[in-house]
Amino acid sequence: MPTTPEGVDIFIENGILYGPGKAANGCGVSVSGLEMTQNSMRIVWTREEVDNLLKMIMKSIHSTCAAAEWVNATGNYLVGANVSGFMKVVEAMMDQGVM
Repeated sequence: MPTTPEGVDIFIENGILYGPGKAANGCGVSVSGLEMTQNSMRIVWTREEVDNLLKMIMKSIHSTCAAAEWVNATGNYLVGANVSGFMKVVEAMMDQGVM
């Protein structure tokens, strides 16, 4: 949810989970991706199928944000999202032989 950095600090200090913008926007972006997939493949999914796909995507986003535990920031989804993003870049660089 959108908030100021000070607001995020208040959430964290009080143990309130919040979804950083990049995670909160994940569902909307995922719906667009699913629509594009259906269009390009010329298929139609039922509402239930789309809902199940979105549930899997959102669970994955939650798991990704839980990576904050790796840096002793449990519950800070912003840190978790950033740590996960950084790790993906590191893995890609290693795959390319950069590191």
